[in-house]
Amino acid sequence: MEVNENKIINFSFASLRKLMEVVKIKKIKNHSKFDEWFSYNYKINEDESEFLEKLVDRHELDLSSYSEQKLTIRFIAPILNRIDFHFDDVKDWYGSEISCKLNGFLLKGKPDLIVAKGIDFPEKPYFFLQEYKKSVNPYGNPEYQVLAEMLAAITLNKSNKIYGSFVIGQYWKFVILEKLENGNYEYFISHSFDALKFSEIKKIYINLQKIKFLFCR
Repeated sequence: MEVNENKIINFSFASLRKLMEVVKIKKIKNHSKFDEWFSYNYKINEDESEFLEKLVDRHELDLSSYSEQKLTIRFIAPILNRIDFHFDDVKDWYGSEISCKLNGFLLKGKPDLIVAKGIDFPEKPYFFLQEYKKSVNPYGNPEYQVLAEMLAAITLNKSNKIYGSFVIGQYWKFVILEKLENGNYEYFISHSFDALKFSEIKKIYINLQKIKFLFCR
């Protein structure tokens, strides 16, 4: 059965108002939700520390002027490559389309990054990273874009929790989406991590390692 055009939500243009037409969803302020995630006991070794320190030093003066593409290639990609989300049957997927039908709506799009199981396409998503923007543009908010992607993933996985992150310039925020027993949803946004501060880029790196070693297994 075809979906009415008015009931198609592309991730790139998702808004909270539109998502609330699909499901009952609420943003909750509760930083303790991230305690388990952010307390991961990962020890950064000397090589990793040197890599992160050089990355900050190399881009500290100019990152604010980077285009989205340059931000992705020069700053974010080296971090993701160092983490290496490619192990066992889990891979990192870039620009791969996912979609699902939910309550009469079609959610679809191509997330910047999905960490997921799959061979030819991402079949079981674990984590999303969206959007490599230096600022929020008038055509989409990365918070709602990643939220729409995570909502699709929970539906596809038939699960009750999914993890994500979005990036605006040097600032990273992490996201948890939970499906409640009554079928409603709650989501939580972490405080910002400034990737141009050495102490905080180390925390970003450790948070991503947690995704790799615990949440994807």
